[in-house]
Amino acid sequence: MSEEILIEVKNLRRVFEDGDVATIALDGISFSIKKGEFVAIMGPSGSGKSTLLNILGFLDRPTEGEYLFEGRGIAQHTDEEIAHVRNARMGFVFQSFNLLARSTVYDNVKLPLMYSNAKEKDWETITNKAINEVSLGHRINHTPSQLSGGEKQRVAVARALVNQPSVIFADEPTGNLDSKTGGAVMEMIEELNKKGHTIVLITHETYTAEFAERIISIKDGKIDSDIKVENRRSSKQRFVK
Repeated sequence: MSEEILIEVKNLRRVFEDGDVATIALDGISFSIKKGEFVAIMGPSGSGKSTLLNILGFLDRPTEGEYLFEGRGIAQHTDEEIAHVRNARMGFVFQSFNLLARSTVYDNVKLPLMYSNAKEKDWETITNKAINEVSLGHRINHTPSQLSGGEKQRVAVARALVNQPSVIFADEPTGNLDSKTGGAVMEMIEELNKKGHTIVLITHETYTAEFAERIISIKDGKIDSDIKVENRRSSKQRFVK
């Protein structure tokens, strides 16, 4: 793993105001993530982890504190630069898959390239590589309605990979899957990390978080613990409800 810091959060606060009522979602959070790490951010509903993900993914800005991505603070980016960084340097995998229903696997995975700096003549090669990386070459012309839940999530992972991002944010990626299928998806994400991809997993489930090498637990907008996962077992052993 590289010692290079990819994500750095310093005294982050996010306060939502509704009239005279102020709700503190994040309250002075600080941590860093190195390039190549697999980190799970874990917490119950309402803990602040979704708010944190929105800030890490450039979907929101903190009320106070500093967030640096690849050494540059979010406050230093224009809105146009933020949009470019999100598409080119970040990949997202969501619980609900977020696939285009009438488009094929190929077209769903290719989509981010249409907003990137990649040359159009290279799109096919890049798209096929991402699809093959998640072992879905045999489903390349299928639409989402023809796929299982696990296959849909694999398409979402391929789409997240297609621009070769600096980090993949996986937001409850097993939430809509049964235990066996979820285990297969987590094994795939774990394998991507072994190949050098930085993974930030957002989850409320302990058994999913244990795929990571490090777990940051959040409670009431604060970091409750930040621990290394010692003696990591194999994926199949770990994924038991």
